[in-house]
Amino acid sequence: MAGEIAALSAQTDKSDVSSPRLPATSMESMNLMVHYYRGELARMAGWRDRIDRTSNWAITVVAALLSVSLSTPSSHHGVLLFAMLLISLLLVIEARRYRFFDVYRARVRQIEKRYFAEFLLPRGDLQPDWAAAIAASLRKPTFLISYRDAACRRLRRNYSWMYLILLLAWALKISSSNLAEGSGGFDVAMSIHRVLKNAALGPIPGGLVLVMVAAFYGLILLAVLHRESSEGERVRGEAHV
Repeated sequence: MAGEIAALSAQTDKSDVSSPRLPATSMESMNLMVHYYRGELARMAGWRDRIDRTSNWAITVVAALLSVSLSTPSSHHGVLLFAMLLISLLLVIEARRYRFFDVYRARVRQIEKRYFAEFLLPRGDLQPDWAAAIAASLRKPTFLISYRDAACRRLRRNYSWMYLILLLAWALKISSSNLAEGSGGFDVAMSIHRVLKNAALGPIPGGLVLVMVAAFYGLILLAVLHRESSEGERVRGEAHV
């Protein structure tokens, strides 16, 4: 009797740890697809929310430091350079988040384009291995976009405009002697010597600061003009991030 109870207990324990079975009917397969699609959509939306938060932080930083720099004539132009550094850090963070978002967005788009679109308007071109890319991604998740491409894409979408606003504000700050020194009225400094003096940053001469800023914005321009060789399934169509 004790042996039968032990065998039954072992069998029960074995059944408890067994893997869940695969769908056996079309209804079970449909339910599984719906729940899986909802899960991937939720993960994509979650990473998209993180991206938007980083962009909002960057906009807040730009607005706050612009207000600090331009509200009082005595404020130093280095505040605007510090703002450029901060939004560069936020751009790096957002590029990392965008790479994760792109993985889940690609899965969702694959399901929508290959499965739901064919269901809504059948064209007879549904391939039997349409889900192979999703299965491969689930077995071994890999990023679909490089760090550089992600940063360039976010730079083109949002950050290039923030950098441009900061550059214009910084140029106004160093080109106006009154804004730089805090004297009354408004007088644009026409002398190059005066501009170089205003652009100085502590022990760093103004000429070197101008060269560094020009080189930095040259890199930004190259990044904005950069285009990926292949967009793939990620961003087919005009409505994409």
